[in-house]
Amino acid sequence: MYNMQAFNQVIPFLSALAENNNKQWFDNNRPWYQQAREEMIQIAAGIIEGLAVIDPSIGSPDPKKCLFRQNRDIRFSANKNPYKTNMGAYFAPGGKNLPNAGYYLHLEPGASFIGGGLYHPEKDQLHKVRREIYFNADELMAILNEEYFQKTFGPMMDEKLKRPPKGYPADFPHIELLKYTSYVVAQPFSAAEFIPYQIAQHCLKTFAAMAPLVNFLNKALTNDDH
Repeated sequence: MYNMQAFNQVIPFLSALAENNNKQWFDNNRPWYQQAREEMIQIAAGIIEGLAVIDPSIGSPDPKKCLFRQNRDIRFSANKNPYKTNMGAYFAPGGKNLPNAGYYLHLEPGASFIGGGLYHPEKDQLHKVRREIYFNADELMAILNEEYFQKTFGPMMDEKLKRPPKGYPADFPHIELLKYTSYVVAQPFSAAEFIPYQIAQHCLKTFAAMAPLVNFLNKALTNDDH
């Protein structure tokens, strides 16, 4: 059951945090942060429940473990603000810390989106995906060109090499698919228009369109046949 006092606290809290990104303000407003975080946990729980039908490979993770830390790692960053001004949650087989394709929710004032796929994979993971595409490009093309997928996302995010990756023929009919360095789609939305339950439901509708892509990518990561 949703905590009525926690309704719609994520976006207002993040808006205030963006204007007061310092430890003293955060410590003074920690109860507000806890409300916003609890709301995010509730959203994640609703998503996990629905994903059990859409993509059973996700399993039943602890919603709290799907959320990302609010603290930023500022050790190697020119931006020394201590806190992220967004809240995010990632749902993937084995949890968010394993290098698997999955589903992502990003809540941020004026920049919320629902996304997923495989973002900046390591060299070995990227190689496996490219090999899967090389042998099964028609399957991926069918997913990307499916009408509901196109209506929901349009093309994948355009993070690509300028030249074909090493080891693949330049005249491969689907060479553009092999140039991607991430295999990710996203749909922006206005989180302020929803209550937590509605955000979870909107995510699930979007994730259902995304599931064939996520499943293709995870199949690639576990396929040692090529």
